[in-house]
Amino acid sequence: MHPIDAAVRAVIFDLDETLLDQASASKAALIDWAASLGLNEPGDADRWAQISSRHYARYQLREISFEDQRRERVREFLEQPLSDEEASVVFGGYLERYEAGWMLFPDALPALRRARESARAVAILTNGDRAQQIRKLQRFDLLSEIDLLLCSSELPYGKPHPSAFSAVINGLGTTAAQSTMVGDSLRNDYYGAQDFGMRAILIDRLSAHSDAGVRSIKSLDELTY
Repeated sequence: MHPIDAAVRAVIFDLDETLLDQASASKAALIDWAASLGLNEPGDADRWAQISSRHYARYQLREISFEDQRRERVREFLEQPLSDEEASVVFGGYLERYEAGWMLFPDALPALRRARESARAVAILTNGDRAQQIRKLQRFDLLSEIDLLLCSSELPYGKPHPSAFSAVINGLGTTAAQSTMVGDSLRNDYYGAQDFGMRAILIDRLSAHSDAGVRSIKSLDELTY
């Protein structure tokens, strides 16, 4: 078990891969979508994930827009010089399947409720587009379970930039020392929060960072208050 320190007045959760199983939804959507386009290579899902990560990072740095990163992912994956309109239409086939596959991790809702029942403020700080992240929370009735949702699309930069962490504690009315970040990204959530002066806990469900020497859990059920 990993107790939250008594001095902590706010618990801030990441969304994708922390509360919501985004990777499984993306992989399943990609396989079905690629098959509909006549593609069926064993490495398609991994290649899509790598392409997506690279172009999404460009969006987080505001080098390209949210819609442009979608188009660039399609163009690179299909290796075709599609127009903006064509790329958006083709991406829509993946997006429909991806959104249909969203699932909460079983430990997500109990973790949010335990945090609020402990009289702590609860927020979600996500490197995502607000419109899409709102749809996720609405799908699973999570908006009423939190005090604040803050998305990188509303900010100059996403995590791990200090402005993202500053924005969330300002929105909650707490300080860095009174806040704990819980997320799956070693760089964005764990080190980003620590560099800002916050406590941090890495949710490492698949033990991908077991040798990193950081404070980690394999399930949100391990959080105690």
